[in-house]
Amino acid sequence: MNLYFDNAATSFPKPQQVHEAILDYMVNIGTNPGRGAYSTALNADRLVYNTREALANFFNFPKPENVIFTLNITHALNILIKSIIKPHWHVITTTMEHNSVLRPLYALKNSINFDLDVLPCSTEGLLDINTFNDHIKTNTRLVILSHASNVVGTIQHIELIGKICKKRGIYLIIDAAQSCGSIPVDFRAINCNALCFTGHKGLLGPQGIGGFLIDDILNEEASTFYEGGTGSTSNSLQQPNFLPDKFECGTLNSPGIAGLLASINYINSNGLLAIQQSEEYLTDYFIKNILNIKNVILFGPKDSKSKTSVISLKHSAMDNSEFSFLLSNNYNIMTRSGLHCAPLAHKTIGTFPSGTVRFSFGPFHNKADLDFLLSSINTLSNNI
Repeated sequence: MNLYFDNAATSFPKPQQVHEAILDYMVNIGTNPGRGAYSTALNADRLVYNTREALANFFNFPKPENVIFTLNITHALNILIKSIIKPHWHVITTTMEHNSVLRPLYALKNSINFDLDVLPCSTEGLLDINTFNDHIKTNTRLVILSHASNVVGTIQHIELIGKICKKRGIYLIIDAAQSCGSIPVDFRAINCNALCFTGHKGLLGPQGIGGFLIDDILNEEASTFYEGGTGSTSNSLQQPNFLPDKFECGTLNSPGIAGLLASINYINSNGLLAIQQSEEYLTDYFIKNILNIKNVILFGPKDSKSKTSVISLKHSAMDNSEFSFLLSNNYNIMTRSGLHCAPLAHKTIGTFPSGTVRFSFGPFHNKADLDFLLSSINTLSNNI
C-alpha cells in the first residue's frame, strides 16, 4: 500500500475525469484557441471560455473575461506584483507567505522604491488584526497575503482584512493556493481585488495551469507584464489593453485548461461542502491521536475550523529528513520535510532552519489511511 500525504504540494490522485478530459483534448481538438475559424479551433475557444465561466462561478466572481490563465500561481503572483506596485507605495504582507509572494516583492524592491512591511504573525501563524491596523499608513496601497498557510494550514481572517482594505481604499490580493478546493473562497465576500489560484492542488486539476481573477479597479492600475501574440488586434504592435488578452499571450495550456474544467466539474458534482467536511473530520481525528504519541511535536492550530488539512510536526528524537525517509522507506508513506518554500513562516512558528515534516490530506483519504499513518508514526517513535 502506498499512501500519499503531500497534497499541499500537488494533489494526487486526480479524478479520472481529469485524465479523460486531457486525453480527449489532445486526441479530438488539439488546436490553439483564438487562432483559427475552423471547427476544432472554435471548439477550443468554447472550452477555454467555459472554463473561465466555471472558475468565475466557483469563486462567485461576476466577469469571466477577467479570469486570466497562467502557468501556475507563482506566475500569477509575479504578474500582479510586478505590473501593479508603483514607486513610493506602501505594501503590506506577512511572515506566513510562500516564497511565491516574498521573492517577487523583494526582487521588485531592487528596481523601484517602495516601502514593504512584512508583518509578524503568532506562533500559530495568525495575523493579529490590531497589528494589521497599526501598520496601515497614508500611502498604503496594497495588501497581499495567503488565505491559508502551506506550512500549518492557518486560515487568515481575510474577510475582516478585506473590509478594512475596502474602507481604506487599499488593494487586496489573495494567494488562494492552499484554500481553493478545500474551503469556500468567495471573491465578493472577501472584498479582494485579485484572487490567485492554482489548478493542481485543492482544485484537483493538472500541473501547469493556474491564474488569477482581477476586478476592473485593479486592472486599471496594472500595466502589461509581458507581450506577444494574442490572436487579436494583430495589426497593432502594442499589447491589447482589454481582458483577458492584456495578460495572456502565446499559446495557452489548453490541455491543462480542459483538465481543470473537468476537475471543477468533479468538485461541483461531489460538493465542496462534502469535501470540506471530510477533510475537517480527518484533520481533527489525526490531531486528536497524534498528540498521544510520544516525542511528536505538533505546530499550528489544533482544530479544523481554524485551519486546512495541512499539518506540520517534528519528532524530538529524530531529524525531519530521517523521519520522512523512514515513513517512506518502511511504510510507503509519502510526506514533505524541510522549509516548504516558506522560511519566514518557519521562523514564525519556531522551526527554522530545520523545518518540519508536513502531512496534507485530500478528498480521497479515509479513516483507515490515517489509522495506518498514526500506527506507523507510533511504531517509529517506540523503536527509537
